[in-house]
Amino acid sequence: MSNDHDIKTLNSLIETVIDSADGYAEAAKASETSRFTPIFFRRGSERQELTTQLQAEVRALGGEPEDDGTLLAGAHRLFLNLRNSMSSDDVAIVDQVESGEDHIKHKFEDAIRDTEVSPAVKAIIEQAYVVVKEGHDEIRDLKHSLHGE
Repeated sequence: MSNDHDIKTLNSLIETVIDSADGYAEAAKASETSRFTPIFFRRGSERQELTTQLQAEVRALGGEPEDDGTLLAGAHRLFLNLRNSMSSDDVAIVDQVESGEDHIKHKFEDAIRDTEVSPAVKAIIEQAYVVVKEGHDEIRDLKHSLHGE
């Protein structure tokens, strides 16, 4: 049995987790004096650890793990950097981070629903999803509190 689909799925998630870690680093930079900077650093570090874990799983399956984010995310970060240079208020930054959190959460949910993923890899994805979901929910709640929702 080939591990190709499992490796491809995990590598796709790795790209997204790297994008997320980079996004948190950008958010922390954009909000250097913000009360939310420690949250951004903590979540970014958590995503870096998750990347390392998923990369180890790809190696265990005999694959070559991704070590870079997506091109699209790089372009998105460039746009955000440009925009953040004009406006770096907490609400705008949290809104952008929350948008990224929605993306990563959906990507993991899609992978969990993928019927071609082996049971062992599905368990790994579900375990990683717990971390992703916690981050998503924290940022979602932060966004809602800033918007008075």
